[in-house]
Parts: sequence; C-alpha cells; structure tokens
Amino acid sequence: MKVCVYLSYIGLGANLLHLSYLHQLSEKFGPITVFTLCKNLSDALEDDPKIKEVIVIDKKYNKFKNIFSFSSELKKFNFDKIFIYYPSPRIFIACKLAGIKDIYHYPLFKKKNLHLINAAQKFTESVLNIEKCQTYTKIHINENKLKSVSTYFDKSKFNIVIGAGSSGPTTKWGTDNYSNLINELNKLNKFNFFILCGPNEKLIAQEIMDKVEGDNITDLSNKNISEVIPFIASADMYVGNDSFGSHISSQSGKPSLVILLDSPKAYTDYTPNHIRIIPEGYNVNNITHGSEIDPNLIKVEQVYKSILSYT
Repeated sequence: MKVCVYLSYIGLGANLLHLSYLHQLSEKFGPITVFTLCKNLSDALEDDPKIKEVIVIDKKYNKFKNIFSFSSELKKFNFDKIFIYYPSPRIFIACKLAGIKDIYHYPLFKKKNLHLINAAQKFTESVLNIEKCQTYTKIHINENKLKSVSTYFDKSKFNIVIGAGSSGPTTKWGTDNYSNLINELNKLNKFNFFILCGPNEKLIAQEIMDKVEGDNITDLSNKNISEVIPFIASADMYVGNDSFGSHISSQSGKPSLVILLDSPKAYTDYTPNHIRIIPEGYNVNNITHGSEIDPNLIKVEQVYKSILSYT
C-alpha cells in the first residue's frame, strides 16, 4: 500500500512538530512518503526508517490555478491513501483529480486560528481510531553521525547549543544578548557552546564569537542540516530563538529553552522538553506572529537563571 502525508508548511520546525504523527501512521501502514513545501525536511529525516521518501513540492503548485498540474504530479505516484495535515480545498480537489481512493483531511475552510498541535493530534486520533495520540517522538539519527561529532564535546562540561539564527528578524534575541549570556555563564567554567545559525547567517555567529571571552565555542554556520543535527542531538541543552534546532533538541529528549518573541505558543506546546522564556508581564497566549516583542525585554539574567535551573 502506497501512503502519503501532505504537510503544507515551509518552515523546518513546523514540519518537525508533525513528526510523531508521521511515525504513528507509519506504524500502521509502513514507511510513508511525505509531500512538503520545506526544502530541508529530506535532510532532517534522511536516517528515519519510518519515512520512505520526502518530496519537496514545487512552489508553482502552491497556487489554485495550478491545481490540474499538481493533480497530474500526484497521479504519477499511484498513492492509495493520502493524509492532508492542512484545511486546504485546493489540495483535496487535486487529490480527487489524481484518483487517490482514500483522502483524509482537516475540516475544509477552517484555517483561521488553526492550532497546529491540537489539530494534528485530533486528526491523527480520528484517522487511526486511537486515543491520546502522542504529540512528540524520537528523531532518528545514524549512530555513525553521532560518533563523528563526539570529539567536539567535552563530557566534563555542560554542552549548550545557542540557537542564534532563525527564519525571520522578529524572532531573534540578538547577538549582544547571546554574547553577554555566554560571558556570564563562562564565569562558572562549566559550559561549552555551539552557535547554531544558517549558512546565510554567518555574520551573526561571528559577531557573537568576537564578543565572547574564551575559546569554548564552536561555530556551526558552515554546516548543512544533515551535518548539524548530530551536534544538536548530542548537546545537553538548546537555548535560543524559535527555530528548527529546538525541535531537534526536544525530540532528542533534551531541555529546549525557547525565547518567544513573535511565535505562537503552539510551536512549543507538544513536548515536555520545551521550556518557554517570555518577557515578564506577558501572557504567552497573547504572543503570536506579528507580536514583534522588543527582544531586550527578555533580560540576560532571566535566561541565565533558566539555564541554571536545568543544569
């Protein structure tokens, strides 16, 4: 049986928070194919035996006028079932035109106020006829990859991934805050740090490293997704912006301290390993896309104390 899951999300983090549902579908139907808008998801899941393949959807198919060409693309795969984790009439119609027999989807036309975790959990429970669907899982990483990065870690120290990069400027805590945090922690002489930034964010990593006193810091900005994931999973903690690194860390069973400035709490609702850091006086339920909170409202001391409470 050929089974497909459709994830209508561009960000790697938004895709990874659906990983538990992919695994649960795979347990029933065998390894599944994933259609996604995320260009990096295949690198993140390349070691996962429950994922048959990840297919990145061409952006041109993400428009209603291309519904027929997208249905033709789907038809090539001869899927028996498809699970659409999004309330999209367009994708539903394309699947119908492609002749897919069993089409499961979110309630159509109900995109407003969509809670990613609640919607995905309820949907998975319904299609699999199960109760209390697990919302998080264990990310699969090849043991050889983990061994290859082990030399970067001092096991006598507490190793922290600093997630200084992110997909948008309004979610970043700032280089001064991160460098000041690291310098304060270095006074305790018990930490090592790894700076997580994308290849296009090398300047962010460099700015932090230039301001840090000490040589206990590693720049990961020159590595791709596949190369950087073993570092995140091997570290003891993630501290940083709302980015994909927090989802890797939390689903590796590690504390993941996420600074929320412009992201909905749903992104960190699904594992007990997520610890949210928000400005004092703010209600986490009122923080969402467009909040654009001043990053300096979250003080270095606040993050410092949060880290020490988990070490």
